Amino acid sequence: MAAPAGLAPEQLAVSSDRRRLTLRYADGRSHELTAEMLRVLSPSAEVQGHSPDQRVTVAGKAEVSISDIRPIGHYAVRIVFDDGHDSGLYTWPYLDRLGTEREALWQAHLAELEAKGLRR
Repeated sequence: MAAPAGLAPEQLAVSSDRRRLTLRYADGRSHELTAEMLRVLSPSAEVQGHSPDQRVTVAGKAEVSISDIRPIGHYAVRIVFDDGHDSGLYTWPYLDRLGTEREALWQAHLAELEAKGLRR
């Protein structure tokens, strides 16, 4: 199933240090997402669980980088990280949400780490 029109980025680019992913859209919008944020907010069952109470708070990923990006049909990409994690399918709508809600999602993650006594 293809993403609704306008949600698929026209370009995905990994930075030379492999720590950022930039998405550019035909309508002129762009998002820059860190590898750390993509890793700790992975849409995978390993991170998100199968219900909200099973969600895992991922810590210790401040230095993670992107090893590879693999297209999945016309609706998503699989991001492979240097720590071996590669089970999340990042759909176009999910990546767009991470970009548009980046600050709020990141602050919520940092608060969760602090509440659990974990480090980035």
